[in-house]
Amino acid sequence: LGCKRSRVQIPASRPFAFGECPVDSGIPLFFVEDLMDAFERTVTTRKGFDEAVRAVEEKSAEKGFRVLHTHDVAATLAEKGFPRDPLKIVEVCNAKFASQVLNKDVKIALMMPCPISVYVEGGETKISTILPSSMAQFFPRAGIEAVAAEVERVVLQIIEEAR
Repeated sequence: LGCKRSRVQIPASRPFAFGECPVDSGIPLFFVEDLMDAFERTVTTRKGFDEAVRAVEEKSAEKGFRVLHTHDVAATLAEKGFPRDPLKIVEVCNAKFASQVLNKDVKIALMMPCPISVYVEGGETKISTILPSSMAQFFPRAGIEAVAAEVERVVLQIIEEAR
């Protein structure tokens, strides 16, 4: 972007043109890493990959979330000639919470079900999820903050206990 900063930055109040340096524009800035912290949580586990996937599936069921599907992304990509380290996405859903948010705004379905990723990066197994409270930010008029906060509390328990 023409800036002499080591990390990519995004202006907080308006987009900037390609090549424009937001550092000199007087626009308040925040770092991409800080933005991502508001949308996702990742933990590292000492468990092996398959054991971590099973733990996520088991803890989800214990917490009243149904595992709708577990996508083996690494296997799918390998079939197409794109090998990668292990990666599975476990889709979880709680019918009561899903019904509550969908009754507020059906477009929230675009961000459902809750994905929990288990992957290997740099030799470490990680468990990662998007924070359900971020849905409330994408749909501010839906009034789902309380439900999203409760779902987030449970999803974070799932990844913490699965670790």
